[in-house]
Amino acid sequence: MDRLKLVAFDEDDLAVVSAHVQDAVLKVGDMTFLPRERRFAAVINRFVWEKPAEGTLKKSWERRRAGFHFDNVRGVRSSGIDRSNPDAVLDLLAIAFDPAEAPGGTVTLIFAGGGAIALDVECIEAAISDFGPAWATACCPKHDIDAAPETMKA
Repeated sequence: MDRLKLVAFDEDDLAVVSAHVQDAVLKVGDMTFLPRERRFAAVINRFVWEKPAEGTLKKSWERRRAGFHFDNVRGVRSSGIDRSNPDAVLDLLAIAFDPAEAPGGTVTLIFAGGGAIALDVECIEAAISDFGPAWATACCPKHDIDAAPETMKA
């Protein structure tokens, strides 16, 4: 399967990116805000939702290393994330957008356990790209929709 490369310039595009990074895992130290470049970037191990499981008796899924970034970022805030522990592992659940004065707003990275990172953006401009080889995983993420926050049930 070819490596994934996506860009996002509006809310619909961002929803597609969000679906492809759902259940990605990353370390706190693998995220950075570059204020001079007005860029937020991260390296993730994303679950490959677009590829079906292989095998009949023992299912095998895939993860891939990917980088993603947001441009035109004016500021970054975090909640529920211990930024002093760069080796802490986070599970990315979704990326949301709350519009403000068009075309700007707030992009929010929502993590399992209640953590979040809010990016104040002038406009949506994001990209994700796989790099490196894929590797097999025997675990497929599962979600209890009844336990999800109301904003994620729609």
